[in-house]
Amino acid sequence: MRALSCLLAAASAFTLAACAASGESPNQSPVPVSYGQVDMEEYIMAAVASPARPEADVARDEARKPAEVVAFSGLQRGDVVAELAPGGGYYTRILAQAVGPEGKVYALFPAFFANRPGALDPINAVAAQYGNVEVLVVDSYDTMTLPEPVDLVWTTENYHDFSNGNIAATNASVFNALRPGGIFFVEDHAAPGTGRSATSTLHRIDPAAVIDLLTTAGFTLEAESDVLHNPDDPHTANPRELNGHSDKFALRFRRPAN
Repeated sequence: MRALSCLLAAASAFTLAACAASGESPNQSPVPVSYGQVDMEEYIMAAVASPARPEADVARDEARKPAEVVAFSGLQRGDVVAELAPGGGYYTRILAQAVGPEGKVYALFPAFFANRPGALDPINAVAAQYGNVEVLVVDSYDTMTLPEPVDLVWTTENYHDFSNGNIAATNASVFNALRPGGIFFVEDHAAPGTGRSATSTLHRIDPAAVIDLLTTAGFTLEAESDVLHNPDDPHTANPRELNGHSDKFALRFRRPAN
């Protein structure tokens, strides 16, 4: 059984960079703090430990560290979440359980993907299992509109692909989808020092390029985490070749409240 105590033990070893007290200038560098100083909410641990999760998902937890990642993202109980490109629903299940029945998860897919035969079958099965998940098909992420303002936009291992399209429009769509003060969470495969040159070839992106794109779009970088950092990754291979152990970064951005 996946005990909550195991998740707490894993969390105690996690380090992240987070902004200091409120009122910090957006230009100030995030301040490193120990993850042990940050609360690991019980609803997050319970979501990851849920027996409703498929064993295939659980087998990926060691590499993906979902409890630490979700806690870092700033997700709160009752949040309304928009998940971009959720794939088969690995994180959709966790997010749906964590936000609870008073929350909501919109699982968004672009039409070009959704139109493939059977492409939505896995996520539709997730939506049937969790009453607070709704699958939405949009023409594209750069023109998407949502049924309501959301507290958190979430995407993992996909932003490098978004950047190959009209990324300025996509960033603007995300900004407009969020309520004032809402969070945009981005996790992706790292390619330090490459800018956007490896997005199509190696399916990676330089975290500095993501920060530049999103701060230009009006977001404030609130925190960055190295929980998924792998120093043994030479950054020269497609992440698919590394069995889930690519070097990854996680960034938390906020739409200004005013």
